[in-house]
Amino acid sequence: MTFTDPIGDMFSRIRNAQMRSLNSVEIPSSNFRKNILEILKIEGYIKDFFIEKSENNKISLKISLKYYEGDPVIKEIKRISKPGRRVYSRANSIPKVMNGLGLAILSTPKGVMSDTEARKQNVGGEIICRVF
Repeated sequence: MTFTDPIGDMFSRIRNAQMRSLNSVEIPSSNFRKNILEILKIEGYIKDFFIEKSENNKISLKISLKYYEGDPVIKEIKRISKPGRRVYSRANSIPKVMNGLGLAILSTPKGVMSDTEARKQNVGGEIICRVF
């Protein structure tokens, strides 16, 4: 099964699992998804993620979702740059999400990183998503 937008599919699965108050969700694995999940884990939006191998050698990622007082920690996770419309930003014009309270994830020449890390390293790139 091929996806047109595998990153958008990952965000939809996370959103749907949180609406159902599930503790974990499983998604197909890729290095790009692992990098995005690593940033979400470092910033405290998810508990953890694990790599699982199924019986037919399919590798998947199991994400442990995080809740605070019964509400999901991720209020909004929105895809910015889509396959039909790529959105790029320079280092000095990376937008702040919710006045600095949220997080933007960028794909830069130095790898996938958060908006604060990209500003610190003075590097721009493609804005993947915003999280609040």
